[in-house]
Amino acid sequence: MGNKPDLQLDPKARGARRLEGKVCVVTGAGQGIGRATAKRLGAEGGKIVVAERVDASASATLQELADHGVAAIKVLADVSKMGEARALMRQTVDTFGQIDVLVNVVGGTIWWQPYHLYSEEQIQLELERSLYTALWCCSAALPHMIERKSGSIVNLSSFVTRGGLYRVPYAVSKGGIEALTKTLAGEYGRHGIRVNAVSPGGTAVPDRVTSRLMLAPGVNAEPAPMTDAYFAEARGDLQKLALQRQSQPDEQAAAIAFLASDDASYITGQILNCFGEP
Repeated sequence: MGNKPDLQLDPKARGARRLEGKVCVVTGAGQGIGRATAKRLGAEGGKIVVAERVDASASATLQELADHGVAAIKVLADVSKMGEARALMRQTVDTFGQIDVLVNVVGGTIWWQPYHLYSEEQIQLELERSLYTALWCCSAALPHMIERKSGSIVNLSSFVTRGGLYRVPYAVSKGGIEALTKTLAGEYGRHGIRVNAVSPGGTAVPDRVTSRLMLAPGVNAEPAPMTDAYFAEARGDLQKLALQRQSQPDEQAAAIAFLASDDASYITGQILNCFGEP
């Protein structure tokens, strides 16, 4: 019980090429779900733009894609800034001529603590990292998609929107992601643009402290007192899930690839729960 099934997640082995020739921008593609998504979309025939703030992480993903013959470039950008999100999309169009798919992966909890312990700066940084990044990237990509009268945007929400401990600013950010997904879907469907979201649960990604420091460049990201205890209490709910295990990044990438592809051509404004619960 609770073990990861032995799934074949390499679409090349199944002949799936649902994204053949499509240009796919993946933010946060240097690690975790972002890297798995870049690899999955590339395996399905996509041309990949590895959007990442950290050069070493971006280069590692780019090398993996190159090793498998995937056409890809890396663009170093901090998409919590509107100007850098716009520059990312311009460079994508300059290189590949179009944007077909945008996957907004950048995000993640920086601090785990009761809400009243968050400072004003911490709250702002949580919103910038997990909400503003998607806001800016969608705004920057939409004009290019409107021009082509087609496009697919997949955002990342989170199971914490259903309730959870010690991540209020992050949960609020992801609630905003779901509102963004539904309202953009209603507004831009007339332009042939679909907007959906995947809502992951606990996913086996790099060490949370390392990730926290990477997500908050130049910021004192030292944990508050008792952070480890708060983290352990919050994560204790994992064993209550129906599947009783964390997901793997490849499993989230599979859900993202479906929504990005034409297999989901009549699906928009939906939040696909991918967190091991009915």
